[in-house]
Amino acid sequence: MKITVLMASPNPNGSTAILAEEFRRGAEESGHACSVLQVSRMNIHPCLGCVRCGYEGPCVQKDDMETVRRELLESDMVVFASPLYYYGMSAQLKTVIDRFCAFNSSLTGRHLKSALLSAAWNADDWTFDALSAHYRTLVRYLHLKDMGMVLGYGCGTTSMTRRSRFPQESYHLGKGL
Repeated sequence: MKITVLMASPNPNGSTAILAEEFRRGAEESGHACSVLQVSRMNIHPCLGCVRCGYEGPCVQKDDMETVRRELLESDMVVFASPLYYYGMSAQLKTVIDRFCAFNSSLTGRHLKSALLSAAWNADDWTFDALSAHYRTLVRYLHLKDMGMVLGYGCGTTSMTRRSRFPQESYHLGKGL
């Protein structure tokens, strides 16, 4: 299986990166090809809402979103990896997802598998409610098959994350595919 991880943390060495790396390691040990796109480092502009794409491309903006589109349309699975910022995904990931509209039909027709990896400082039981709801809505709308979520409660620093159970959960999610 070909897996694309949309790594959307502006901190390349942060808690979300730990979860994504462990997922990748597990998936590759199980024989899957796994590429990690550092979308927070890519030149991707917000959707203009012009609808010149007709919801099936090409987008009028010529930026790195074409790389993301190509990767996703050649993949069997997408992994959304984002830190929790104000109880939602990072702006970098939201920007990428908003641009899906330029290849919406092609994407929904793939019936990709999906997963969500996220880390947050907060450890309250409601911490991930909004992000989980948004992810479940994407799964339903994009005709994805949810393979699981790793929600890293109390992962405010990399040392907190490494000491938690969440890197191991990420590894097992990847390994179990």
